[in-house]
Amino acid sequence: MAKKLVKYCVVDAFTDTAFKGNPAAVCLLEEEKDDKWLQSVAAEFNLSETCYLIPLNEPTNTNPRFGLRWFTPVDEVDLCGHATLAAAHFLFSYGLVKTDTIEFSTRSGILTAKRVPEPKASNSQDDCPTGYSIELDFPVVQVAEANFNDVLAISKSLNGASVVEINETSKGDHFILLPSGEAVVECQPQIDLIQNCPGRGMIITGPAPQGSGFDFYSRFFCPKFGINEDPVCGSAHCALAPYWRKKLGKCDFVALAASPRGGVVKLHLDDEKQRVFLRGKAVAVMEGSLLV
Repeated sequence: MAKKLVKYCVVDAFTDTAFKGNPAAVCLLEEEKDDKWLQSVAAEFNLSETCYLIPLNEPTNTNPRFGLRWFTPVDEVDLCGHATLAAAHFLFSYGLVKTDTIEFSTRSGILTAKRVPEPKASNSQDDCPTGYSIELDFPVVQVAEANFNDVLAISKSLNGASVVEINETSKGDHFILLPSGEAVVECQPQIDLIQNCPGRGMIITGPAPQGSGFDFYSRFFCPKFGINEDPVCGSAHCALAPYWRKKLGKCDFVALAASPRGGVVKLHLDDEKQRVFLRGKAVAVMEGSLLV
């Protein structure tokens, strides 16, 4: 029997530079695949996320809608920002949708991605925009004080970093405040110790240095899901936005994901609707077909 081809693209999200930001594999399916196959392909890519798109035929819908699922190398997850950005970039850049808004049906409900034209450079002679960014509409992830009070254990897992606060997200991640953004950058995570900590993963964050152009820095570690460090975790910013809203008294942020690859996330928090709007760029770095 002839093998079918599944088109895929590897996209670096939350960056406009190849080999920076957070890579995700995007696979476009013509039909549903079983979970074992989906997980096996994700393990083969061995990126922090592999996501799967399948078109949904809903003629009453104004915007195109796709089913979207996200897999780490070891498990399926409920929410992923960078792979959703990568999926939207794939659909927009390959001309697979004709609108500026896409809807995704996911385990976290209906999520939207909007193409937002970038203003042209001030010295440009061209009337056309220079490009676009993508804005994602995601649910807020709540942050609350943690029951886990072992500051020493958390500090050891971060190679002795000074811990200011220990909180926990509604997704089960530790949410750790460090004294500064520089401390976030310099942190040397002890992955084995983080893996033995209770909870799912660990977000660390700190205030950005004055004059840096950022509001806060962050990093995310999740070895239990096969991700020692997620280079730019979009969903972590759904918790970071409401937390820094209380700290800084504002709703708009520019955040640096301070992993070695680095990435930039622009955020707007809608307090009333309890939604976070994440904006970033993406660049495709590899494409091909899977034989199935």
